Amino acid sequence: MSLSNPHALAIAYAPSTPVSHVQFDACLRPWCIALAIYLLAMTWLMLGEGDFVIADWLYALRGGGWRLREHWLTVGVIHKDGKMLSQLMWLGTAIFTGIIWHRPEWRAWRRPLLILMASVVLATGVVAMIKHAVPMQCPWGLQRYGGSGMHIGLFEAWPVNIPRNACFPAAHASSGFAWIALFFFFLHVRPHWRWWGLGFGLAMGTVFAASQELRGAHFLSHDLTTIMICWGVSLLLYGVFRGRAQA
Repeated sequence: MSLSNPHALAIAYAPSTPVSHVQFDACLRPWCIALAIYLLAMTWLMLGEGDFVIADWLYALRGGGWRLREHWLTVGVIHKDGKMLSQLMWLGTAIFTGIIWHRPEWRAWRRPLLILMASVVLATGVVAMIKHAVPMQCPWGLQRYGGSGMHIGLFEAWPVNIPRNACFPAAHASSGFAWIALFFFFLHVRPHWRWWGLGFGLAMGTVFAASQELRGAHFLSHDLTTIMICWGVSLLLYGVFRGRAQA
């Protein structure tokens, strides 16, 4: 199939299943189950000190200390280049959307692409807003791990004489987990590809999250919260715009 024939490409890659055939309840149920698991996990991580159990183990991996905090791989490649990759992916999606916008044969792709872009922006934005609104220490800043700060729980009052830190939830991981929205994008255009989309978003976010935990930038609870936010935002937008499409 020639790339010079956009009409043929549009026919080949047109949505294979009408949006109305994809039940929203079937997408909501897994998120609700995940939410229940998340709440149980957070109970252990934050109230049962599970975060410290995991962070202690990571801290001791290389003889004590966050040896990968300034490593070229975690900082240069995964953090800086990883963030740029996510931004370029969004930009590429926007450019592609602009190219096909006035082509009638690609009409069925317009709404799914807009929802995808909106999901990524909104998910990362919500995580960033919460992070700046909720004071929380990073592991590397705690006395327990060689820093100078004291641990203050999520639901504890933040002392007025202690500078506010912004470490919850995990913002960098959201650059990857936001692409969980690919699951819902493919539900619109290629339902049988949806699990590949979900796997890509989870894999990208997990790499970013693991790197930050190895650096001492976040606890596991921070990353799990980011996953639930990104997934929830994508699910919400899918439900809202799906309903409008059926109206």
